[in-house]
Amino acid sequence: MDSSIVRLPNGPDLLTQFTPVEVVNNHGKTGTSYPEGRISVLYDLLNRVGLDGRLEPSSMGEVELAIEQLACAGKGDLTLFDRGFTGFRLLAWHAKRGVDFVGRCSSSSFAASQGLFRKNRARHSLVVRLYAPRHARAELQRLGLPVELVVRFVSLRLPTGELEVLVTSLLDQEKYPTEEFAAVYHHRWGHETFYGLMKGRLELENFSGHTPEAVRQDFHSTLLLCNLETILTAGTDAALQDQSSAHAHPKQVNRAVSFHALKHQLVPLLYSDLPVADVIEKLRAWFTGASVSVRDGRKVPRRTLSMPRSYHFQRYVKKTVF
Repeated sequence: MDSSIVRLPNGPDLLTQFTPVEVVNNHGKTGTSYPEGRISVLYDLLNRVGLDGRLEPSSMGEVELAIEQLACAGKGDLTLFDRGFTGFRLLAWHAKRGVDFVGRCSSSSFAASQGLFRKNRARHSLVVRLYAPRHARAELQRLGLPVELVVRFVSLRLPTGELEVLVTSLLDQEKYPTEEFAAVYHHRWGHETFYGLMKGRLELENFSGHTPEAVRQDFHSTLLLCNLETILTAGTDAALQDQSSAHAHPKQVNRAVSFHALKHQLVPLLYSDLPVADVIEKLRAWFTGASVSVRDGRKVPRRTLSMPRSYHFQRYVKKTVF
């Protein structure tokens, strides 16, 4: 569960339906504004599929969107969310719907997590009872939500040396050992890269129209395209991994190639009279012919580019898909 901000094209209807953001420079307010939206996708991290997507005004809180999208989850599911989401209300909605969770805590959140931060020691596990804030109890009761929760806090040490504290509904310490939570929560990075794919490689913010209908169509078509790519490459990915299982660096589908292939075959796949099986077979041949190696544990340091270099990359170097 996560959200991301998108800048929308200027247009009177967009400024009305989305959040206007005033432009400010070194001299102060410029008297101009642009519309801003918030995208929120409930994302299946293991299968790389967007289960529910929303484009709303950026003034709408990401927690409120997450609560609405939680209706798409059920018993047996486990949600992951970052520090901005971890509050009693969202945890209470999980309890009401019977959905398990793992959320990261900030150093100023629950008293139990603050205590673990002060100790600054990893691999601690603590089961505590949480009580709703007094000012929120009446509203929680009106919504049929619990005002008391039993949760578990675990502390982990990140490779950077930073202490991470997670809150979870998985209370059984034998069934869910503390040391396994680092690998579980690391899956959340797949959501960040998914938004990077939508906004970077697929250029979501390069909208095809200046109306609310156009930007919503672009958002949902981009989400559909991502899901189609995942489904159509799944079989090829599995075959490549089997064939290269004995290699030092197993193979997988090159996502840049797969999206370019879909660029040319999406219309025949969805609208033409050509047999679907023939189109998929052609796509699989392209997927297989341009695989890449998976190098686990490789870390590429981030570089902060200057504005001129970033502008040069965006204008002259970047290879777009659609």
